[in-house]
This record gives sequence, C-alpha cells and structure tokens, in this order.
Amino acid sequence: MKISELSPDSRRGGSRSPSAPAASPPIEELEAAISAAEFLSPSDPSASAVAARLRAAISRLASIPSPLPDPTRLHLWKLSYRLWNACVDLSNASPAATPSPCLADLRLAAADILLLAGAPPGVPSPELKSASFFLKTGLAYHDLRRLDLAAKCFERATDLISTVPIHGEEERNLLLEVNLARSRTAWEDSDRNLAIALLNRSKNLAATSPAAFKALAEQYLQCAKLDLSNRSQEGVGPISDASKLLSEALDLCEKGILEAKGRASGEKLALESLRERCLKFIAAERLGAGDYEGVLRCVRVLRDGNPSAGEHASVGYVAMRAWLGMGRVEEAEKELRAMMATMGVATEGVVLAAAELFVGVAGAEEGKRVVEGLVGRCQTGAATALRLVRRVAEGGNGTAAAATRVSVVAELAGDDKVVAAFEVPAAAKERAAMHALLWNFGADHFRLKDYHTSAEMFEKSMLYVPNDEENRARRSNCFRVLSLCHLGLAQLDRAQEFIDEAEKLEPNIKCAFLKFKIYLQKKDEKQAITQMQTMVSCNDFNPEFLTLSTHEAIACQSFPVAVSSLALLLNLYSPGKPMPMSEVATLRNLITLLHRSSDTDHEILKYTKHARMRMTELGADNFFGKGAVRSRELNWFAGTSWNMGLKTGKNKRFDFCAEFMELAAEFYSTSFDGNEGNPAMVWKSLILSVGAMISVEEQLKITLASSDIKKAIEMLNRAGKILSTLPPSIDQAGEESTLIFLHTFNTYQLLNRLDVNDIRSQQLQLIKNFASLKACLPEHLLHLGLAASQGALPNLDAAEFSLNACLSAALALPSPDYRIISIAIRKLAGLGQVHGNDAAYSIYKQAYQIIVGLKEGEYPVEEGKWLAMTAWNKSGMAVRLRQVDTARRWMKMGLDLSRHLPGMNIYTREMEQCFENFEKLCGGSNSFTSEAEETGTRSIS
Repeated sequence: MKISELSPDSRRGGSRSPSAPAASPPIEELEAAISAAEFLSPSDPSASAVAARLRAAISRLASIPSPLPDPTRLHLWKLSYRLWNACVDLSNASPAATPSPCLADLRLAAADILLLAGAPPGVPSPELKSASFFLKTGLAYHDLRRLDLAAKCFERATDLISTVPIHGEEERNLLLEVNLARSRTAWEDSDRNLAIALLNRSKNLAATSPAAFKALAEQYLQCAKLDLSNRSQEGVGPISDASKLLSEALDLCEKGILEAKGRASGEKLALESLRERCLKFIAAERLGAGDYEGVLRCVRVLRDGNPSAGEHASVGYVAMRAWLGMGRVEEAEKELRAMMATMGVATEGVVLAAAELFVGVAGAEEGKRVVEGLVGRCQTGAATALRLVRRVAEGGNGTAAAATRVSVVAELAGDDKVVAAFEVPAAAKERAAMHALLWNFGADHFRLKDYHTSAEMFEKSMLYVPNDEENRARRSNCFRVLSLCHLGLAQLDRAQEFIDEAEKLEPNIKCAFLKFKIYLQKKDEKQAITQMQTMVSCNDFNPEFLTLSTHEAIACQSFPVAVSSLALLLNLYSPGKPMPMSEVATLRNLITLLHRSSDTDHEILKYTKHARMRMTELGADNFFGKGAVRSRELNWFAGTSWNMGLKTGKNKRFDFCAEFMELAAEFYSTSFDGNEGNPAMVWKSLILSVGAMISVEEQLKITLASSDIKKAIEMLNRAGKILSTLPPSIDQAGEESTLIFLHTFNTYQLLNRLDVNDIRSQQLQLIKNFASLKACLPEHLLHLGLAASQGALPNLDAAEFSLNACLSAALALPSPDYRIISIAIRKLAGLGQVHGNDAAYSIYKQAYQIIVGLKEGEYPVEEGKWLAMTAWNKSGMAVRLRQVDTARRWMKMGLDLSRHLPGMNIYTREMEQCFENFEKLCGGSNSFTSEAEETGTRSIS
C-alpha cells in the first residue's frame, strides 16, 4: 500500500515547489537515481545498478555538514516517499512471490534517505514513520534470509522509537511489532538469549490489548515450534526451552482471553483457538519427553475447554500414543476406535497413521481387529489395508511374536473383506503392492528355509493376482515357487500338482527343470531322464540347465541320471557355440561318474574313444586347451585309459584291455609344450595292447583277422623303435624287462601267422637279439623255447637255441634256479631224439654232470627221477635191436643218475641186479663201476 501522507508534490513525476531551494549536486544525483527507479520494471536487470547509484548518492549526502536546511530536509522527505512508492509499485507488479534482493536494497535506500532528512517542520511523528520504513525493510531482508541486515534495520527502528515518548496505542503497537520481528530474527540467527529477552520485554506492551497478547503468544509459539523442529532434526532430546516457551504462550493466551471479555467475540475466539494450538503443542512436547501423564492432562484440558465442538483427530492421536507409552493398550484402542467413529471429522491420514502406530506397538492380534474395522470405513480401503498389513508384517520381535505375526498376516490377506477392497479397478496399484508385500514376506521365510510359512504367504499373494491373460506369467511364477516350497517340505505330490499348473500357464525351461527335480526326489530315474530330454526341446532352453541337472542328480546319488545329463550336454557341442563348460571337462566328468557304477567298462570305453575322436577332429590344443590345463587334461585321459586297461586285463576282459591300452598309447604319444609325450608309457601301452589282442584269441578260441595281425605287428614295430630311443637303463628294471620279453614273445607268435618264406630264420634271429639284451632272463628264454617247440609248426632251431641259452644263463647265475634248469633239460632231451642217440646222450650226460655234487633235494626230485627212468628205458630199445654197447651205455646212465638222487634206492638195487644179469648174458665185465663214473673220477682227481 502506498504511503501518501504528504502533499501531491511527493507523487512520482511531481514538479518542484516554487519555494523549494536550489538542489545541490548530491541531491540532484539522488533525485536522478530515484527517477530512474520509478521507471524500473520487475524484470529490469539495471535495478542493481540503480541501487548502487542510490547508495553512492546517500553516502555523498551523508558527508555534507549538518544540519541541513529545513527546505532540503523536506525535499529529501518527499524524495524518500517517491522511492518508497516506486518500491511498492515494483512489488505489486512482480509476479513472483519470492522477494527481490534489489527491491529490498531500494527500500533500505528510502529508509536511509528518511533518516537523513530527520524531522522537517510540518511532518507529524517523523521518528515513527522512519521506524516504520526500517521495520518493513527489515522484514523484507528477513524474508530473504539476510538476517544480519534485517537485525540492523530492526535495531535502527528500535533506536528511532526510543527517542519518542510511548503514550498512545500507535507507538505501543509499533514497538511491539519491532520487538517481535527483532526477536524472531535473533532466534533464527541462534541468538536465543536476545530473542527471549525481547519477548519478555514485550509483555508490558501487550498488557491492555487482546490483539497484542495474541501476537506475542504467536511469537512464543513460533519459537517453541522452531526449537522442537531443530531438536528433532539434530536427534537431541527435548530441553526446557520449548516447554517454557509453550507455557509462556499458553499463559499469554489465558491473559488475553480475560482481557477480551466484554469486547468483540472475534478476538476471544482467535485467542481460544491459539490456546488450543498451544495445548496441542505442549502435549506433543510432553509426548516427546516421555511425560505421558502431562500429555493426558493437556488432552483433558482440551476436551473440557470446548466439549460441544468436534475434536480434531490429533487430540485423540496424542492421547492414544500416551496410553500406548504407559502400556495401557485397552485405553489406546478406545482412543483409536473413537477416532475411527468420527472419521468424518478426522482425516483418514491421521487415523491411518494412528492405526499404524497402534499395530506396531500393540501387536498382531490387536492390530487385526483394527485393520478389519478400518477397511470398511476408509474411502481408500485398499490403501488402508495395504499400509496396516505391511505394519503387521514388519512389527514384533521374537519367535512367538513372529509366529503370531505370520498367522495374522495370513488371516488378514485371506479375509474376504480385505480381498474385496482390492478388486475394484481403481485399486490396481495397491493390489500389485499387496502382492509384492506378501511375495517378499514369503521369500524372506523361504530364504530361512521356513517352507511352510513361505508356501502360505505365496498362496495368499495369489489372491491379489488378477486372473487374466496379462498376468499368466505372474500366476505361473507363483505356482512355481509353491512347487519349490512343497519340494522343500518333501511333499512331492503337491509339488508336482503345482508345477503342472505352472506349466499349463507358461511352459518353459524353469517348469521343466522343476519337474525334473521332483522326479529325482521320487527316485524315478527313468522319468527324470525323459524329462531332461523334454528340457532340451524347450524354446528357452539353455545348456546351463543340463549342468544344473547333473549337480542335482549327483546330490541325490542318482549317477545314471547324471551320466545321461552329461551325455545330452555332450551332443550339443559345436564350434563357436557358448557352453557352460568345456567339452573335455564334460567328458572327464562323464567318465568319472561312470567309474562310480558297476559294469560300465563298455561305456567308459565308448566315451574315451569319443575323446580321442574329438581330439583328432579339433586338434589337441582346441580340445584339451593350452598350457597347464592341456597337460593336466591329457594326462588324466591317458592315465584313465591305462588304469582301465590294467583293470580289465586283471579281470580277463582282454578285448577291453586291448582297446584301452591302444587309447592310452595314443594319449601318451600326443605332444604338448614342445615335448614328445611320454615315450616310455607309449611303449608299455603298445606292448600290453598287443598282448591283450593275442589273449583274446586264446580266450575266445578265435583266429585274429589278417588286418588285426598286421595292425598288431605295426604296433610292435613302433614299440621296438621307441625302445631304441629310451635310456639304456630301461632294459635293466624288472617291469621293463618283462615288457621287453612280452614284446619279443608277442612278435614271435605273430610271425607264425605270416606267410613268409624265411619266417623261421626271422624267429631265430628275434630270439638271438633278445638273448643279447641285459633284460633277458632265463625264465624268458625258457618260455620262448617252450613256445618254439610247441604248436602245429614248431621251430626246432629256435627252440633248441632258446633252451640252450636258458640253460647257460641259468647256470651262470650265483644261485641257479634248478627248476628252470630241469625243465630246459627235459625239453632239450626231447629235442635230442630228433638228432639221434648221441645228441640225446650228451644232454643226459650234461644233466648228470649238473646233478653230481648238488645237495639233496636241490635238483627237483621228480625231474631227476624222470631223467634216470627215461635213460634206463632207452636201453630197452637197444636190447631189442641187439645194440649191446648202446644198451649198456644207457643202462649205466640211468644207474648213475639214480645213485645221485634221493628216494631211488629200491630202483637203484633193481637196476644193479638187472645190469648184472645183462652183463652175465652179454659176457661183460664184472665191475659195477660205470664208465661215466670212472671218467668223472678221473676228472675230479
């Protein structure tokens, strides 16, 4: 509102009075700046420059020596009002509610000009008018939160008023207004002592005016509210300032009401309303301090003071909180139900907040009654139910409280009234939120493995999923988690029912996998394997699910299912296709699982062959990997093939043994990191593989195909080449010497199958080469000799060489094995028949020379008896042929052998008697000393 107490000359653009003095340069500069201000618009950017010009002009004017002439002061007064009116115009024309800093600076300039003008003659109450300018300017700065400038303006206003005697109502009200504004600014500037001092100083100014009482009480209340707000934000407990300030405000209201008696009813009603507000804030402050009795006293005063009028919901709210704080739930529930009954007076928000608080403190059972009562009363029943059910779900501690809470939430969520409140189209958002609340509640219990509770919550959540096409996926998801819950509870039939329903709504890999898990739990391996094949045909199938299926099957100790899962996964590998694990790892795991089952040698062989095939197709680097991974994987497959070869060979499953050893040779021969594999293991594997092939022929009484024979010979030739590259010490160890013998023995046998002219010479040369090795042992030569002397086409030359070499090697040992020697002599004796009596006799004579001098029993007794008896029996044929000398020689050999063998005494006496009769008949010598013995005696002597 414009200030126009002066003559019309003070209006904007007014001409100068004829009696006005000539303007000095500072005044002219000031007047020019004011004229510029009068033409400013609210959005003019030059406003700050005009304010700066005014400050500069005022500074120059203040430097003029005082006092100013009266006409000059009056002229300044008019200029000040012109500037102030310009500020009023700008303020009214400004569209923004926020005050402008430039406008406040212009107001300050007008107040400063008025202060410089002083008290010109003819102007009534100039000090009060100047103080009013500074008061309004300070309020503008206060609104801008420039509290320092506001405080200075209020201080100037106070100083101006203090120069005037306070007699009338106008002076008293102005000073009160200045004090209140100054107090408010000091409080907000954290100068509480000054603020309270100014408020106390203002009590005398308000002594006779109800309006003044109200204004002062309002300021006390405002300071108390600010104090409570700051304390709440800082997290500090309530202090005495707020309580004292509220008490002062209440006291001022009481005094103002007494003062307003007999006056206009509006002033009394305003004070009573303010008194009610003070009581509410006192109750709130006491509630924060924990003084519940004090809260209830305030509530009683509020209710007694105006019993006929409707009660605001906040009164019942603080009363309910006080009763809850005192632990008196029944009284608190009465207050809440009273608020619910007067829902038309109280807002739903307050009642709902009270209900939430009550449910959180009183517990689930009491909260259930409140929820049921509120859902039908509130206009937004779905939102109300949602908030209160959430509060019930979140409240309470301890196992018992949690159990009760779960039960109540389930009952509330399943209540027909509650469900009906969510079925209206306008409650779609709340329905989704309710579903999410129950779903999350169930998920929390599921993570705690409380499957019974989680199943109940998931079932209730389905009540809030619309049964339409748009929500098919959500309903399917609910059925799936219910299936999981019942699976955790081992209720497999119920789990299958739910997953079947989920699959009807949304058939996908998740449903298929859950059905697979259920079959596993039921130990139905056949159905589980069939279900895995169904999984592969799903549109959203991912090979990762087969890996998960393998883990599930292993956890259930269902190894056939795990093997089938990996076998399915193995069929999915193709170049460039991303897979959950490498193909070699899948094969390794598959073979490892097969080892856990019995009678799976054929399966292990099948997948080991598959590994070899993939290694050949992809290359060792691409299949096994690189670096240490490749070395580890390759060694694993090689070692597994070797061990399986040994196992099947031990179990006399020579067909498997031959193939496993061949695979081992291939894996061991694969090079890595620049190394040529493991030649020693390749050599061993090749020899054992060929040996197993020959054993299959003997075991099954079949004949090897020519291609197999050719393949075996190639393998042995390869082994021979490898042996030549091995360290020389390899043929001195026990195991290696046996393998070298097997290599020679198998080669000899396979040479018999070849249709080659010089085969016998090759066999003989083979044995000669072997006999020259350090690894050659007498027993090896004996086996070769026996093998050469048997069969449909014996090689007598090779047999004789082997047996003679065996005899020589055995006799050369420090401790000869006479069992081997005796077998070799018997075989040589048999071969000697082919070359005539002289050759045979030389073998017996050699045997006799070996036996002479041995300890009793050192030479096998049965073998010695055989020699003696066969030598004696050979004389019978010579007697019948009238070959007396030959007969005599064989008889003497048999007799001499029997004399050096234990257990042949009876035979020896009979032989001596027979030989004596033979000599009588043939006219021989009477001497019983054999020629061999005489020769031996001469040799010994």
